[in-house]
Amino acid sequence: MALSEEQKLEIKQLVSEITEVSEEELTAEARFVEDLDVDSMMALEIVAAIEKKYKVSIPEEEIPLMGTLSAIYKALEEKTAEGA
Repeated sequence: MALSEEQKLEIKQLVSEITEVSEEELTAEARFVEDLDVDSMMALEIVAAIEKKYKVSIPEEEIPLMGTLSAIYKALEEKTAEGA
């Protein structure tokens, strides 16, 4: 299931709040670790918040693959399609 623009905005706001990176800096392709200095604790917090909000389960081994907003959108689309 494709994410709506509203859902993408919600995710962006959630990530912005956790990382304390402005939404303007948080582009779809900005790399969390390399470009935005996101640490592993923030990454876990992002995943936990997404799991809770969208009622999905993201395996621990997939977390390193979620290094940009685009990657989060793609993973969430796949997870919500699995649950549909």
